[in-house]
Amino acid sequence: MSAAPTTATPSRRQAARLAAVQALYQLQEGQDAPADIIDQFLLLRTGESGDGGMRRDADRPLFKDVVEGTASHKDELEQTVSAALSQDWTWARIDRLVRAILLAATYELVHRKDVPPRVVINEYVEIAHAFYDQAEPNFINSVLDRVARQVRPAELAK
Repeated sequence: MSAAPTTATPSRRQAARLAAVQALYQLQEGQDAPADIIDQFLLLRTGESGDGGMRRDADRPLFKDVVEGTASHKDELEQTVSAALSQDWTWARIDRLVRAILLAATYELVHRKDVPPRVVINEYVEIAHAFYDQAEPNFINSVLDRVARQVRPAELAK
């Protein structure tokens, strides 16, 4: 993973989401339990600069909720994302960082009704821009739009 650009300081919530994506990426390595990774970020990696760290002022409850929730609902979230993929894409074909972004965003779309779907999509597309050029953020935007229309259609009809 490359370091996030420093063009604008992300909000506390976006900083928490970025750290959650990084934690979920690490979780895919399969060497640590979700609780251990959360502790690493909250106790050891807070304040680290560059990729792999978490800003001190990040929204810690949001970070913890996204990581724990995504980990505990992983199979359901993978199925939801897989259903939103075009026919020529499979879950296995998707890059691990893109998977982490899609899973975290889908967790919020499905389980965090307090966050409007357009906000969720925008936040995670912005995170994708921190690591990728245009193709991956466009892909993520497209998939998340389909997921949102499946799981929260009434909110997008407005």
